[in-house]
Order: sequence, then structure tokens, then C-alpha cells
Amino acid sequence: MSDFDLDLRTVEEHIDEELDIEGSIVLGMLDGTTPSEEWFEAISKGNVLVLNVEGDVNELASSFARDVKESGGSLVHFRGFLIVTPPGVDVSTDRL
Repeated sequence: MSDFDLDLRTVEEHIDEELDIEGSIVLGMLDGTTPSEEWFEAISKGNVLVLNVEGDVNELASSFARDVKESGGSLVHFRGFLIVTPPGVDVSTDRL
């Protein structure tokens, strides 16, 4: 056997530092009543939006979708919901 020294406490400390994630999952309704600035501000703070779409998703999201994409975020429409993520958070659609 080889001499291999692994300090798990040090590894755990670095993992905790690396995974210091800010933000929450925000549930809401995309029906035109919430100003687009509020949705974009939530994304800017690191939140993920899961919005129940009540109407035409293209029309309702058009006022903030470009800003989200330009900032590096993403939007995915899935089964009546719009999932909006901040930069660095991807939505995997591989299993669809």
C-alpha cells in the first residue's frame, strides 16, 4: 500500500467555502401584475424563479427575458411554468 495522507477536515472546509450559494427558489405567478423589474431584481440577487404562467409566456416574459439572457441567466418554459435562473445556474433538460 502507498502512503496517502488525506485530511478530510481540510477538504470539508474548502467544500463549504466553494458551495457558499446565495439566493432562494421563488415561486410566483407570471400574469402581468408583477412589474418586470421585480423579477429581474430577484434574479440579480441569485434567486431562481418558478413562475406559473397565466397567459402567453412570450408576451408576459418579453419585458425581462432579454435582460436575464444578457446577464447570463436562462429561461425555460416547461409544463405551464417558466423557470428563470441567474447566471451560473443552469437548467438541465437532458431527461425531457
